[in-house]
Amino acid sequence: MANLKETGSRQLILVTGPARSGKSEWAETLAADSGKQVIYVATGTVDETDLEWRRRLELHRNRRPAHWTTLEVPIELPAVVRSASESDCLLIDSLGTWTANLLEQESAVWAAAQQDLLAGLKSAAADVILVGEETGWGVVPAYPAGRLFRDRLGTLVRHIGAIADAVYLATGGYALNLCALGTRLPPGKI
Repeated sequence: MANLKETGSRQLILVTGPARSGKSEWAETLAADSGKQVIYVATGTVDETDLEWRRRLELHRNRRPAHWTTLEVPIELPAVVRSASESDCLLIDSLGTWTANLLEQESAVWAAAQQDLLAGLKSAAADVILVGEETGWGVVPAYPAGRLFRDRLGTLVRHIGAIADAVYLATGGYALNLCALGTRLPPGKI
């Protein structure tokens, strides 16, 4: 198991994988092992009319230790990353929800938001653990908004993976450190 404390410097970690793969649980394990003050950054918001969504959020809440701080940050993720201190470990769950929250933005606005987040991650003083969904492993969505979401999230996850210290793939009940097992793709035009 990775232990963030062993490195002595701030860490940027991406945990990715398909639905119900254990991404969040693995990210929570890494955060708990950090030895730092954990700030859980929830990008989703509570919709009182959606019972199923509320149940999902409750499952996540019930797994987290009571002493963790929780922030709901549907849009202003870069500002939270920049404001965290060296003694913090941010656990951001999830990139897919953050992307969905910005899906209606024009391409230029999305590109600026993505670049702002990447710049914040590169200069962050805190450990940052991000959970990002893999949505492109299935068929191409039949509708434009679905394709836009898949493409934006896939590109964002790839950009973060390129700057991360560790990238974990959670699937089938296992977490694989892709940085230890794989070869980083050459930087190219994403």
